[in-house]
Amino acid sequence: MKFDIITIFPQIFDSYFAESLLKRAQEKKLLEIRVHNLRDWTEDSHKTVDDSPFGGGLGMVMKIEPIYKAVIGLKSQGSNSKAQANPKFPNLKQRVILFTPRGKKFTQRKAHEYAKLDQLIMICGRYEGVDERVGKYIADEQLSIGDYDLMGGELPAMIVVETVSRLIPGVIGKEEFLKEHIKDGGFIEYPQYTRPEVFVDAKRKKRTVPQVLLSGNHKKIEEWRQRHEKLIK
Repeated sequence: MKFDIITIFPQIFDSYFAESLLKRAQEKKLLEIRVHNLRDWTEDSHKTVDDSPFGGGLGMVMKIEPIYKAVIGLKSQGSNSKAQANPKFPNLKQRVILFTPRGKKFTQRKAHEYAKLDQLIMICGRYEGVDERVGKYIADEQLSIGDYDLMGGELPAMIVVETVSRLIPGVIGKEEFLKEHIKDGGFIEYPQYTRPEVFVDAKRKKRTVPQVLLSGNHKKIEEWRQRHEKLIK
């Protein structure tokens, strides 16, 4: 699977994608994360990606032309790459998303949907926003990670990449780590503890681990987990 991220601040991603499981997944070629500078698709000497809004208003708005060129170019790269690997390849499963507070909520169910794609292209907005025509005519979907506003789409892109990547076979190592949590398009979460069995805080209060988890009785432990589990979608 290919993740293509369009941004005007590509260096934001350098350290995050070069660490831990995402680094290993790329080295194993289980996925490919490519970060692109939107300014590479501009034609003027100043590499302009924004302009003042029609009708007036505060801030600047990101222009449609470079975003359009970037998306078309990346879609073509994805198709050509798969065709070279297999000349008889079926239609490429691609999706283009634009991050915006007005978009659909990103959920675990949505992550499962994206994990079935061949290529996910993400547009990271900045400034006052993005020309409305990008969301209407270029992006397949407008996405939000929550009911709050950020300075740009870079953090949402990182969240989507990590959430979807862990669903790709081999990325987190053992499939049991996924099977244990997947249910009805969401995932199961229950309380977990580790050593020490008794923790004493600064006020000398003891914080203990539930005795059932120390019992060694797997049936009772599973029953306890089922009582305390929560389905998150």
